[in-house]
Amino acid sequence: MQRHFGISPFGYQRKTRTGRHLSVLTALGALAAFAATATILISLLAGPVSAEADNDTPPVYMIGIEGGIGPATTEFVEYGLKQATENDAQLLILTMNTPGGLMSSTRDIIQLILNSPTPVAALVYPQGAQAASAGTYILYASHIAAMAPACTTGAATPIQVMGAQLPSRTGRPVHSMGIPIQPEGGEEPGNEELGDEDTPPDELSAQERKVINEAVSFIRELADKRGRNADWAEEAVREAASIQTSAAREMNVIDFIANSPEELLEKTDGLEIDMNGDPVVLRTAGSEIVHVEPNWRTRLLTVITNPNIAYILLIIGLYGLLLEGYSPGAIVPGVAGAISLLLALYALQILPVNLVGVVLILFGVILMVSETFVPSFGILGFGGVISIVLGGIFLVDPNVPGFGVDPAFIGAIGATLGIVFLALTAFLIRARQRPAAAGKEELPDTKGRALIDFTNGHGTVFVRGERWRATSDHPIRKDEPVRVTGIDGLTLTVRPDANKNGKPEKRSD
Repeated sequence: MQRHFGISPFGYQRKTRTGRHLSVLTALGALAAFAATATILISLLAGPVSAEADNDTPPVYMIGIEGGIGPATTEFVEYGLKQATENDAQLLILTMNTPGGLMSSTRDIIQLILNSPTPVAALVYPQGAQAASAGTYILYASHIAAMAPACTTGAATPIQVMGAQLPSRTGRPVHSMGIPIQPEGGEEPGNEELGDEDTPPDELSAQERKVINEAVSFIRELADKRGRNADWAEEAVREAASIQTSAAREMNVIDFIANSPEELLEKTDGLEIDMNGDPVVLRTAGSEIVHVEPNWRTRLLTVITNPNIAYILLIIGLYGLLLEGYSPGAIVPGVAGAISLLLALYALQILPVNLVGVVLILFGVILMVSETFVPSFGILGFGGVISIVLGGIFLVDPNVPGFGVDPAFIGAIGATLGIVFLALTAFLIRARQRPAAAGKEELPDTKGRALIDFTNGHGTVFVRGERWRATSDHPIRKDEPVRVTGIDGLTLTVRPDANKNGKPEKRSD
């Protein structure tokens, strides 16, 4: 008698029809998820790289910074500066609309600007845009700082001390978002001296004081280098102060108010800029603006460092590897899972990730996969959905401006996984109700044929393509149809079949 088994890293499993169906479903599911992710990546990678100037006037190049500032932003700024320098552009305009971002990426961008052979103009644009947090530092570092009407900048407190009580310049403590903290009893404090203005109160730890003082020193140095208001820059760091366009111009936080990049070029025409000791006079009136688009590398980095994409890549990667472990040889889940997981790990080592979120997602995936092998009546599956949703909430630090997994996206993922789990559970319930499709459980009531005449109730039969020893309480002659009534070890119990055609009956699964 032949027996077929499937080997998994968790022991031996009988390879039943249900098991084969699950292997096919898992492979198709992983392939579909990976195909959807690949489609998103390809669609976002598509697009022109840049436009080219077609006249003899030195062009002005322009790139746009939207959303959170991260490694992809740094790549884009570096690419834009390279394009501007190689094409002899007289100015690079950075249009900004950002809530902030990672300080490490911000410092990289500032270094690029400070060492750029091409002047850089930062324009907070369009109307109603903001250059908060990291955007404030970039605005101060640029050779020219401008804002469109109704825009804001400021709130440059480092994220490491968000939520702590920071000192104001008057000695009154304020929240890191710039909201004054009322003293007990509602009394207004006087203007008590704090001694050194750079020394925060005792509520701040040594590390927090170090971060604040370093950020203040950094932005004041940028302000002094560009001849802008250093005192307000310190306020933006210590008190998370914000300022609108008109006030920013009056207080020398910015150089110009411009409704558009074209208007900015008109206002900067004839302006002399100090390029590390060398004066450069701009002749920007009427210059052609060349819009630089991200190259494929920047587009790819933008996609995979998006917290929402990193979240789904992590789930696909873990699912794929676990399903490959449960169904060795499926190949598709393993390949798709490995690629997705590698991309997710690359993104997570860049993003401000909470380890608890990663562990919750891993635990949730294990629970949902285990549900297909352990009869827990849905407890493991629904627990896995809850764990994956909680992992998405905690995955990326939501306090970092411009980063964090969208709650609506987390809800959609949770709902989708819940629906898939319910469908899979219903499929398993129906599969368990079907008759056995392999093994000795399927033999009773199966028809066969006697190979020899039975002697003393013993003989040999041919059942479902196999030769079996058999016993019977009835006389049976060679080639007579028989029906299996039971099995004891490797011996069948049979009886003569009333249907004399000898053809096996069709089974309905």
